[in-house]
Amino acid sequence: TTSGIGWIRNGVHLSGLHARPGDKVLLSGYLGDHEIAVLSQREGFGFQGDLKSDCAPLNSLVAEMLDVCPSIRCLRDPTRGGLATTLNEIASMSRVGIVMEEEKIPVRESVRGTCELLGLDPLYLANEGKLIAICPPHEAERVLEAMRAHPLGKHGEIIGRVTEENPKRVTLQTLIGGHRVVDMLT
Repeated sequence: TTSGIGWIRNGVHLSGLHARPGDKVLLSGYLGDHEIAVLSQREGFGFQGDLKSDCAPLNSLVAEMLDVCPSIRCLRDPTRGGLATTLNEIASMSRVGIVMEEEKIPVRESVRGTCELLGLDPLYLANEGKLIAICPPHEAERVLEAMRAHPLGKHGEIIGRVTEENPKRVTLQTLIGGHRVVDMLT
């Protein structure tokens, strides 16, 4: 069990209810590191490469992001169910669509290769030291810059946008230009 004690800054209103069309979706770094590292150890796969958990406290990263943009609308950690499920929860709560760009989503080659071997999708893998931020479009570059200036966000990317189309649905713009629905993990 983990408990957090603290306060919310004046003027900061973070909620999965606040995503708005036009907002940008940011991810603080590589997907799937934690789950693939744990799975590799648990199952004794002995994969070579840079597989290690991304467990980290994100409070200092969040503080720096809020310093440059107190109007961030939503912050979430993509732990259980990964990026796909977390974004589906936000889309459902805010009654908006979210479009991710596959080419912008950072995934290490070692994680991508392991996923291909095991038939897993990196979008659904657990992450313990990453965060998703949704912010107004005119603030996205400043938030990304603050994210990348912090050691826990140095591989951050703007990975998508919030839309009016397809409310409560997340889609992925694929590398070949198509779109696919990205459902919640069942």
